[in-house]
Amino acid sequence: MATDLIQVDVENPYPGAIERAVEEVARGRVVGVPTDALYTLVADPLNLKAVGRVFAAKGRETERALPLAVSDVMMAEELGKELSSRFYILARHFWPGPLTMIVPASAKVPLKVTGNTGRLAMRHTNSNVLNAMIEKTGHALIATSANISGQPTISSGIELFAAMDGRLDLVLDGGLCMGAGSTTVDITEPYWRVIKEGAISEREIAERLQGT
Repeated sequence: MATDLIQVDVENPYPGAIERAVEEVARGRVVGVPTDALYTLVADPLNLKAVGRVFAAKGRETERALPLAVSDVMMAEELGKELSSRFYILARHFWPGPLTMIVPASAKVPLKVTGNTGRLAMRHTNSNVLNAMIEKTGHALIATSANISGQPTISSGIELFAAMDGRLDLVLDGGLCMGAGSTTVDITEPYWRVIKEGAISEREIAERLQGT
């Protein structure tokens, strides 16, 4: 399969580019898009064939969960189960932004998306491109790091096209994305913990969650 490349303005994305990307996702395909924190691979989490294509594109083990991008807290509430006060505190302070939260998944989320763990990673990004795709699609989208597993996340559309040509169906090239990457925090256990520190420091999270 050949990978197509379309340029996109990350601040004011052309509707035609968004429509093309959404059409690819609706067909069960995988698209690379720029976000506020490097590039991301996007697909339909409700299409198990598409989920499998994401794992194949990345060479990722199927027991590892795939993060989802949401448009707001209400959408997150549909996907998470028994969300804690920690979730609402962190969402209020850091969403939209580079914070991914791991929560218990609801029955609406295919087990394959959770890597058969029953836990879900969610983020509301500051990306105009990704948020426009979610709005047009009407539901959350897989949004996992744009790289082959074990390699660094890619920061430019051209680099992504070169590295994953033939693995993806479309790349929206928004130039360089120089974000520090998303911080991932697990709030499923009695004690929260940072899995990966990115743009938001563990100290900032601790300050917000003090006493919870």
